Amino acid sequence: MIYDHRTYTVKPGTIQKALALYKEHGYAAQTKHLGKPVIYAFTDVGDVNSYVHVWAYEDAADRAKKRAAMQADPNWQAYLAKSAGAGYLLSQNNKILVSTGFED
Repeated sequence: MIYDHRTYTVKPGTIQKALALYKEHGYAAQTKHLGKPVIYAFTDVGDVNSYVHVWAYEDAADRAKKRAAMQADPNWQAYLAKSAGAGYLLSQNNKILVSTGFED
């Protein structure tokens, strides 16, 4: 099992707008291809202008297949265009985490 850990930092004062945009235009398209996230959360203490989501995959091939299908989805592309047009995003940091197996 691998986990795709993504942290997005947005302009101050826009986190709720960014999350609302995703909820309305991105969530259905993304979960159609990736399934439900392990977690999708915003930061309450610390860098309060960021949110994190984590997706689980069987392996790198599973991740590549699912993400390619999502990228080909016109609804996902429409969300990406809306998100870019809104201009909320400042940075993105992605990590691939490998399960230790301890939790099995």
